[in-house]
Amino acid sequence: MTPEDYVQQKAAASGSSFYYAFLFLPRPRRAAITAFYAFCREVDDVVDEVNDPGVAASKLAWWAQEVRQSFDGRPSHPVMQALMPHVPVYGLRQEQLQAVIQGCQMDLEQSRYLDYPGLQRYCHLVAGVVGEVSARIFGQTDARTTEYVHTLGLAFQLTNILRDVGEDAMRGRIYLPISELQQFDVKAHELLQRQYSERFTRLMQFQAERAHALYDQAFALLPDADRRAQKPGLMMASIYRTLLREIEHSQFQVLHQRISLTPLRKLWLAWRVQAFGHV
Repeated sequence: MTPEDYVQQKAAASGSSFYYAFLFLPRPRRAAITAFYAFCREVDDVVDEVNDPGVAASKLAWWAQEVRQSFDGRPSHPVMQALMPHVPVYGLRQEQLQAVIQGCQMDLEQSRYLDYPGLQRYCHLVAGVVGEVSARIFGQTDARTTEYVHTLGLAFQLTNILRDVGEDAMRGRIYLPISELQQFDVKAHELLQRQYSERFTRLMQFQAERAHALYDQAFALLPDADRRAQKPGLMMASIYRTLLREIEHSQFQVLHQRISLTPLRKLWLAWRVQAFGHV
């Protein structure tokens, strides 16, 4: 199996919304974003699939070293072998990849966030930086697009957090800020025991409204000069915001199930943005 085959399989197997947005890119850009996305999946899977925190930390340390070696011209993992030819083409930087690893390390070291600014720091590493790299690959020409992708990345991550409240609680992680749990009088043990309440619904409505505001803010920040190049991000926004609306429509029944969109619906939403140019 070639490195290119490996990253393609890794990206396709994830079933992620990102994958559907990649399908409409020209081949060179699609190859670059697929390799980068496979890298993100590899390091994220360390945290999600390795039960022993010590082993997971060792694996992330290995990835940090692999990134350093790759930028020195010695990639050994197929993901890095597939990604490195694209690094000079799109101006990708080692510190961006290290930031993604650092965000995953936060998941090993921290399972609660005191307040929203603390959560934003985590989201910056695991979503904002990913958006930053993606925008370069998509064809960013305007520096203002960076603020757009960071805002959109935060909206994506907050949507993920709302979708995964139940799953994350089962893993011992609660990303909803402690200060906001207290504000709505929702106890951590209620999430762990999958207890729904009016208080929980109000907390989730508050979180959803914040995410919607971030989507609107991001769309307003996207410069006209980059609107066409950044279509993949808008495709992902269409898919993620539709997911957010589905979560709202379910009355936030996320403690006992994972709400998702079908592959066909994701493809349709992506195609609609490709065809009409807007979310």
